[in-house]
Amino acid sequence: MKRLLPSLAALALALAHGAAVAAPEQDMRARTPQQEVIYFVLPDRFENGDPANDRGGLKGGKLQTGFDAADKAFYHGGDLKGLTQKLDYIEGLGASAIWVGPIFKNKPVQGPKGEESAGYHGYWITDFTQVDPHLGTDADFKALVDAAHARGMKVYMDIIVNHTADVIQYKEGAAQGYPYRSKADYPFSTRGGVKGAPINPGFAGDTVATAQNWARLTDPTFAYTPVVPKGEGKVKVPAWLNDPIYYHNRGNTDWKGESAQYGDFVGLDDLATEDPRVIAGMIDIYGAWIDRFGIDGFRIDTAKHVDAAFWRSFVPAMQARAKAKGIPNFHIFGEVTTGDVYDPALLASWTRNSGLPAVLDFAFMQAAISASSGKSGTQDLARMVEDDVLYQGGKAAAMQLPTFLGNHDAGRIAMFIKQARPGIAADELLARDKLAHALLLTLRGVPTIYSGDEQGFVGEGNDQLSRQDMFPSKTSIYNAEKLVGTDATTAQANFDTAHPLYTFIAGLAKLRRAAPALTSGRTELRTASEEPGLFAVSRFDPNNGREVLLAYNTSTKPVTAQVQVDPASRGFAGLAGSDCAPESSAPGSLTVTLPPLGFAVCAARP
Repeated sequence: MKRLLPSLAALALALAHGAAVAAPEQDMRARTPQQEVIYFVLPDRFENGDPANDRGGLKGGKLQTGFDAADKAFYHGGDLKGLTQKLDYIEGLGASAIWVGPIFKNKPVQGPKGEESAGYHGYWITDFTQVDPHLGTDADFKALVDAAHARGMKVYMDIIVNHTADVIQYKEGAAQGYPYRSKADYPFSTRGGVKGAPINPGFAGDTVATAQNWARLTDPTFAYTPVVPKGEGKVKVPAWLNDPIYYHNRGNTDWKGESAQYGDFVGLDDLATEDPRVIAGMIDIYGAWIDRFGIDGFRIDTAKHVDAAFWRSFVPAMQARAKAKGIPNFHIFGEVTTGDVYDPALLASWTRNSGLPAVLDFAFMQAAISASSGKSGTQDLARMVEDDVLYQGGKAAAMQLPTFLGNHDAGRIAMFIKQARPGIAADELLARDKLAHALLLTLRGVPTIYSGDEQGFVGEGNDQLSRQDMFPSKTSIYNAEKLVGTDATTAQANFDTAHPLYTFIAGLAKLRRAAPALTSGRTELRTASEEPGLFAVSRFDPNNGREVLLAYNTSTKPVTAQVQVDPASRGFAGLAGSDCAPESSAPGSLTVTLPPLGFAVCAARP
């Protein structure tokens, strides 16, 4: 590839395709979700701006404070001040929006004896109304949002309504691990099973969503007997969250069927989101964050484990709250996992049945991993072009789906490539990593970069094994990893703006944001294969209809082929990647030549 990054001339051509100059702060609100490039950060693992808050103001050892920088399962010291200090770095990458992992006050440590871990990730909330002291203060969060907005960058909050931290315990079932108890075997109307004493007279079931009906549910002992440990009766904020009546109390989920909605996630207290009181409470909680800080969107954790009716109330309420604050393009996207399969139908069902405006595009993740790793051909990427009609609002709505290559739960793209190709050489790993990011940053959707990917982080697995520190790490399992594209390790700071992946991503991100065809253009499939090889699509500028041909070679052999283009597109210029033929071979056909694992972005000339 002669041109990995777009040149100034290429950017000028992109602007000629109808782009506007980058929006200043006052015009930030006018940008639609698909015009963003998102950078996802877990604050604890990004930058330590204030070591004084590492222990969250708590005393004692790691089991009391949650802090142990050498343990992958505990707080490491990153915070909101550190994130604010690194906005130059994030902006330089080409990101225009920051998705910040949950910042709410968490239970510092939980888990059985000998298996404890900390809430560094932010998903074990006790107080939904304030920033966790390990990460800083509410004022620190305001400073972050204000600083980002001053640069024209948006801030998305990671929120949770499905559960709280693990506070509620059960009198029964400890030896069995609190197995899930179903509504059929343990109905709301009897205590501890169908033959138990009658309770909750007049309660018509949790599908009758009226306050009058739910007022008749007064006894939570229908499945288990919930118990709140001494000293934790008032730990949750707002105060109504401390009452077990607002939880499902049916034991641990097995991730299947009914229990996926009603079961506790490994003990996390599962909220009864069918209850109008819970719905109103969550609207109050998260509406207040919009009012107080003027944030720009929500990523919703575990969205598919909440009943659909909840979202049909919550989403419009948040959109209305945002509009009242002067935020017309508030981006809401839910986490609906699909495992390791390509399943856009499941994803789309949550936009249709639940009213979620968008979901994280796990289908794209699977298709991009398969293609960039050479695990299979490009048939799933090709299917996306037609499968996008499944989403509520069709193909236009699919452009608002955040696309990604890996994350803090599933693992990183470099790891997936290594798993697909054991023993892969370093240069091939870098080339495939770049190819994956080329797909991410040029195809439809909202590209989402997981912090560290641009520094070549790999990881040995998912969850804790994919949550490396960007600042100098003291965690030996992280520091032992060989990174992509560098001889550095995580034992030193990894904010290298000269890293080959950083510069590659930065160039394509800036090109994307300059070219309306890449942010908002419709997609037309040109060629694909069930084997590694040529994949091509055309995207069309929504303002003037001009074509941008995107071509990728997922094989390790050079490719030369004729690719269909619009007959009106006669002359082409390269915006990124390999050189493009300057003229079509004949009306409707362009010669495309790509090196192994190469790509090209070819724009029809005005």
